[in-house]
Amino acid sequence: MEDGEEIYDGIRAQFPVTFGKQSKAQTPLELIHKATRRGATDGKPSSSPSAKTNDLPSVSSSSKSWLHSLRKPKTQNPNPNFGTEDDDSPTVGPPRPAVVDSSADDEGGDVMVGPPPPPPASVSGDDEDDEVIVGPPRPPAVLAQSDEDDDMIGPPKPPPRFNDSDSDGDGDEDEDNEEENRFRIPLSNEIVLKGHTKVVSTLAIDHSGSRVLSGSYDYSVRMYDFQGMNSRLQSFRQLEPSEGHQVRNLSWSPTSDRFLCVTGSAQAKIYDRDGLTLGEFVKGDMYIRDLKNTKGHITGLTWGEWHPKTKETILTSSEDGSLRIWDVNNFNSQKQVIKPKLVRPARVPVTTCTWDRDGKCIAGGIGDGSIQIWNLKPGWGSRPDIYVEKGHTDDITSLKFSSDGRTLLSRSCDDSLKVWDLRQMKAPLKVFEDLPNHYAQTNVAFSPDEQLFLTGTSIERESTTGGLLCFYDRARLELVSKVGISPTCSVVQCSWHPKLNQIFATSGDKSQGGTHILYDPTISERGALVCVARAPRKKSVDDFEAKPVIHNPHALPLFRDQPSRKRQREKTLKDPMKSHKPDLPMTGPGFGGRIGTSQGSLLTQYLLKQGGMIKETWMDEDPREAILKFADVAAKEPKFIAPAYADTQPEPLFAKSDSEDEEK
Repeated sequence: MEDGEEIYDGIRAQFPVTFGKQSKAQTPLELIHKATRRGATDGKPSSSPSAKTNDLPSVSSSSKSWLHSLRKPKTQNPNPNFGTEDDDSPTVGPPRPAVVDSSADDEGGDVMVGPPPPPPASVSGDDEDDEVIVGPPRPPAVLAQSDEDDDMIGPPKPPPRFNDSDSDGDGDEDEDNEEENRFRIPLSNEIVLKGHTKVVSTLAIDHSGSRVLSGSYDYSVRMYDFQGMNSRLQSFRQLEPSEGHQVRNLSWSPTSDRFLCVTGSAQAKIYDRDGLTLGEFVKGDMYIRDLKNTKGHITGLTWGEWHPKTKETILTSSEDGSLRIWDVNNFNSQKQVIKPKLVRPARVPVTTCTWDRDGKCIAGGIGDGSIQIWNLKPGWGSRPDIYVEKGHTDDITSLKFSSDGRTLLSRSCDDSLKVWDLRQMKAPLKVFEDLPNHYAQTNVAFSPDEQLFLTGTSIERESTTGGLLCFYDRARLELVSKVGISPTCSVVQCSWHPKLNQIFATSGDKSQGGTHILYDPTISERGALVCVARAPRKKSVDDFEAKPVIHNPHALPLFRDQPSRKRQREKTLKDPMKSHKPDLPMTGPGFGGRIGTSQGSLLTQYLLKQGGMIKETWMDEDPREAILKFADVAAKEPKFIAPAYADTQPEPLFAKSDSEDEEK
């Protein structure tokens, strides 16, 4: 056996190292997710200590201007181990625990250099009650704080931790991080789905989390599939539902086999899961005044959603001032028309609409700022069950019901987010202001457990904060965290998928647009984790394909269709030879009455004509004189009139000549 191995090694030594099938090196997942961490620049992890200390874990690397605006002015640090007031450099390395050294005061306040000495195993006092420590020893600072306690059983408490980004040392940043960790917000990593040339106005993720739809102001819808997508993050299909109309909303059916597309046109479209058109709803007659008598919307749509339980029912709202419930099996007419309550008889647009969780209630945001809610019950009509006259002072862009049916969230262009109690709608529970909103599709969403709700902000002209994603606590009704998404683009729509545990946020401006996906490899599942770890396939020699020559037999003249007579006439008129007017018949020398056109002596006739030997007198001769030239001969020898009629024929009288030569 050993001889066989020696023989194999000897033979293998004769071949180069690269001979044979080589094992493909696999990139560790740690390096892949390290490249997508929020705080890495240009896709590479920041290795320098200064780069680590200048970035917060919840702030995107592209939002440095927003990061510096949130920093608080530095104050004197009470702990000498973490630098002095004049020392602006942050602490590098792990934080050291605060140590209380009683000998430092006796020796003149010298600062201890190096790690703290280990504490004694037990501390005895003058009193009879000695404190007994069970478990590993505690730092002196912890012992000093726990003198009032009798006994501590279990592991020691961790020392007070200071964040590098907490410049003032008061622990505010730690509190924010603990708040985020308490809600388990996936913010550590980020990828961007690109492809649109303008702001991404709408977003839709199917219930399984495998496919993502994004609609934009560039009139297109892009479809992404996590299972078939690699790290290049390219869409597998692009649609243009309605030419020249912006995409305003997308919604999946409850079974995720179809999706609804709402554009700026008056007709919504239904597509299947692969992007093939299934139908388009009918447009109403714009000349009918009563909207209940029209078969469909007559102006542009503003919003639309699929029924959460029934896969045949959808809801749409329009600028014509109506809400309509449709049956996807009948594209020619709607099932129900809802006309909102108005203070004055006018046509006010409905800016948004939504279903509740069970599909038994409909809410609509009206252009006059009112919020109206209808309960779907037998015999219900257009009169709303809940009417809030002045819900907002501007257009309402989004409404969202909680799953328990007690809370309603409303987002508006008046830069506010309001929380309503459906049992008492006279006044909102809480109003969050200073949330810029410049897009009619900016929405508000709940977290999977509905402990948080989130919304995006638009970028202002003179602002340096950029587009933010704001998280709010539903129970406390207070701000939990602000996450910078982009320093130059606004955040329009957001969603927190329950199965993937990943946050989606659309952003963009007039020149670009993308969908940001925030995730955490430790708590997120599938989705972005699948496509990021899949490297694109390298091109090989076998991928080259020569373009074949296509011979189309129907392009031959034998198989061509005869062109129409109209095209034949147009083609004939453009031909200078065929459209030439024929020459008039002539008398005189030459072939066919024309000089220079005979088949024989062309050169002879040309020379005679140029030399003046052939003179054409008919050009200068008066026709009247040419006729009278033969008058005497005709009188003497008539050929056409018999002599028997010579006596009875009247004598012709010719008028005087008008020729100028005769007058002279």
